[in-house]
Amino acid sequence: MKLQEMIGLAVFDVENGKEIGKIHDFILDENWLITGLELDGKALFSTHVKSVSWEDIVAYGEDAVMIRNQEAVRKLGANDIPLTYLLGKRKLKEMQVLTEDGILLGRISDVYFEQEQGNTILGLEISDGFVSDLIEGRKWLPCTAEMAIGESAVMVPPMSEQRLEKAINSVNG
Repeated sequence: MKLQEMIGLAVFDVENGKEIGKIHDFILDENWLITGLELDGKALFSTHVKSVSWEDIVAYGEDAVMIRNQEAVRKLGANDIPLTYLLGKRKLKEMQVLTEDGILLGRISDVYFEQEQGNTILGLEISDGFVSDLIEGRKWLPCTAEMAIGESAVMVPPMSEQRLEKAINSVNG
């Protein structure tokens, strides 16, 4: 499942069957884990966001995310969020992916995770620009322990470019 596909999904309280809000963004950490959801409804000049910790999610699917109850929704200081997917000060989307020997692989266009794997990020969808996406398609890079999320780029091992090409060949035949 891609994070982009979940943006905008309704979040429901299982206890009362009430819609709490919609997913606005994802909160991540440096270890390639999704730690929570940010819900819509932040006031214009507010320094806090409504969030739900990943542990409070009971289930999720392509139509909705289910949380235990309304007490799972907490206010979190926007400055206390180290990393987000889509909108924060430090976000993965559009971040450059660079090899440690200085080769730019592209920019992150989406993030993959699998329900069976819990909240672990499995791979990155990488775009090399609109024209390249049309001609070659987007690329997919599996996440490894050697990959590091830096201040303004994701740093990957030198051989990642070959792994990226192999992933494309195995997907496209």
